[in-house]
Amino acid sequence: MSDSLPIDPAAARAAIRALLRAVGAPLESDPELAETPERVADMLLNELLDGYRVDVPALLRDGVSASEPGLVLLRDVRFTFVCPHHLLPSVGRAHIGYLPGPRVVGLGTIVKLVEAFAHRLVLQETLGQNVVDALVEHLSARGAAIVIRGSHACLSARGQQQRDATVISTAFAGTLADGAERDAFFRALSAFDPAELFRSQSEP
Repeated sequence: MSDSLPIDPAAARAAIRALLRAVGAPLESDPELAETPERVADMLLNELLDGYRVDVPALLRDGVSASEPGLVLLRDVRFTFVCPHHLLPSVGRAHIGYLPGPRVVGLGTIVKLVEAFAHRLVLQETLGQNVVDALVEHLSARGAAIVIRGSHACLSARGQQQRDATVISTAFAGTLADGAERDAFFRALSAFDPAELFRSQSEP
């Protein structure tokens, strides 16, 4: 099930308005700020933080029968996530693999699964573990693995302001947690283009 409480758009708009006033923004005199509380609240509730309203077990409930096929690998899934410590948006790229059990789901469902957890207040490390655990628990995958590379506004826009720094994290579950099958996952990833797997560029 989803982890959400009932959403309250009016309270969200009021909270944004109060925040702007608290930092001294001229809400009453600057026409560019007139509708900012409404815009920000709508963005948070319906885009960046709508993952709380996704029922993950239901998302993975439908699928087609499979007789234990080989590794399914989806590369370069881009997403945006929000840091729970400073509420700053960051961007990431994920490579997801799983060994199906009795069912497989469409590739678009895997993208939706990543977004369901990314569109919450979440650390990158937790995001990856949530995805692989969900594939094993709710899709009955034999194993799951994910590699994520993120560019964090917490690093680039504040603190040390390391604009070129990126964070690599991995997470594993089931039979892909160790041993030969995990090695096969990394071989499958690098078979595309080893130089591109962890390439450094302005966006993940």
